[in-house]
Amino acid sequence: LYSNCVYHKCSVQVSSNGAAASGQVAQIGATAQDPQQQQQQQQPNAWQVIKGVLFRIFIIWAISSWFRRGPSTPDPNTPAGAPRVPSRNLFPKDTLMDLYVYISENEIFTDFNNTEVLFWYQQDLVYGDWTTGESGDGCYEHYLELGLSESVKQNGSIYIHIYFTKSGFHPDPKRKGQYRRLSTVHATRMLNKYKRRKFLKTKNLLTGETEADPEMIKRAESHGPVEIISHWHPNLTINMVDDHTAWVKGSVPPPLDQHVKFDAVSGDYYPIVYFNDYWNLQKDYYPINETLQNLPLRLTYCPLSLWRWQLYAAQSARSPWNFLGEDTYEQSDEDQDSVKVALLETNPYLLGLTIVVSIVHSIFEFLAFKNDIQFWNSRQSLEGLSVRSIIFGVFQSLVVLLYILDNETNFVVQVSVFIGLLIDFWKITKVMDVRLDRENRIAGIVPRLTFKDKSTYVESSTKIYDDMAFKYLSWLLYPLFGCYAVYSLLYVEHKGWYSWVLSMLYGFLLTFGKYNCTFVMAAFSLQFKSNIVLFTSQELLICIFGFLKV
Repeated sequence: LYSNCVYHKCSVQVSSNGAAASGQVAQIGATAQDPQQQQQQQQPNAWQVIKGVLFRIFIIWAISSWFRRGPSTPDPNTPAGAPRVPSRNLFPKDTLMDLYVYISENEIFTDFNNTEVLFWYQQDLVYGDWTTGESGDGCYEHYLELGLSESVKQNGSIYIHIYFTKSGFHPDPKRKGQYRRLSTVHATRMLNKYKRRKFLKTKNLLTGETEADPEMIKRAESHGPVEIISHWHPNLTINMVDDHTAWVKGSVPPPLDQHVKFDAVSGDYYPIVYFNDYWNLQKDYYPINETLQNLPLRLTYCPLSLWRWQLYAAQSARSPWNFLGEDTYEQSDEDQDSVKVALLETNPYLLGLTIVVSIVHSIFEFLAFKNDIQFWNSRQSLEGLSVRSIIFGVFQSLVVLLYILDNETNFVVQVSVFIGLLIDFWKITKVMDVRLDRENRIAGIVPRLTFKDKSTYVESSTKIYDDMAFKYLSWLLYPLFGCYAVYSLLYVEHKGWYSWVLSMLYGFLLTFGKYNCTFVMAAFSLQFKSNIVLFTSQELLICIFGFLKV
């Protein structure tokens, strides 16, 4: 909210339907508007707005579907143009099967005869059975502590290998007569998880001292600003999806196509084995280091219905926009953690209220952007509008964007602030005449940008009150700005002088920004002789939240 809440947002503007400000309202009351001008300012009705929103939603859905659609893999055994035959599950309902779980440091497992790596062996499991097990829900559990080798302590990897075989068969391909390819389901996964630990080298810029842990400073000097550390979580659930859908190869919708594996010869598909760690919170992972001797591991086997698996698969699917980098994925995991904690620990009524408020907030944010662009796009006269506040708004939006980029904030927040900055830049072209001066080039090469006030702003009394508002405001804010800069330099640690400038400007705007609304509103109230001031829905909400922010 603060990225939009500075005093320029509370400039005396017009209502969301494009009506004039209070000074103009009084003038309109005396002189009727031109009918043609009224027709130009007439806004679309509610049905037109709804159609526009639905059209935008359809465009976004079509684009996202195009990006998410994976290429269909042609079946070499099927002639071109021939219809594809639906497949069947290689494990029919109520198939009796055995479970083999091996823990190894090798990603490709072949040591079936080593009993030390056999973590769990469970016989006579029934595929699709929901009544057996220790609790009568079809689930089985096994707990054991794993010994740690030196390679694992030194950031090595450890893998779990799952084999489901039909009863009487063995997963070792070397055992003739006991192994059968179509009767064996195999899945492998890395048990440990690598996370990035970032060292923020902050210090007092005047004294060079820091309150950081000396041990962390040494690790930062030896490993650099980012260290990759192996982490461990003691719980993991193995789900076997109870599904007998007649899937067609090449037509499985994403992201389910990543899990449905077809046999190349028979064309049928194997049962879906899903490693379910959805409820493993990021805060419950702990680093693997030399101080640990054993790693606890609790494995749970449970059947899983198709629709629940679809929910898990959709939530765990990675975005195909892989250019965002691993940092964005880590932020996404942290964001999902907050949702999981809310689902687990929040009162259902409070959770429902939170969802409603979030939806309303999203609607208001969309309407704020829409009304803002709509107002400035249709505005012809600048009488009653503060041009200086628009220019200052570009400055404060730029500060906020640079600050969140320097502190590596959530990607969604960065995009939202960046869009707001682009809108503020666009506003400059609506309140000033911007052109390229090709005669007076910079260094004789680059054309120079020139800015000139519009005639409707210069010829009106608005410019006088705009200058007056900024003059009175500077008397208060400049001393406060100097004091805050000294305080930030003396008592707050920073990464460098660049970070100090950004954090000082951002903190100052965040702390004293609410006074900006008060001063500009008071100044323009003098101009309009205490007439009623009209705001767009965005400006009014931003002012209210601005007063409550601090």
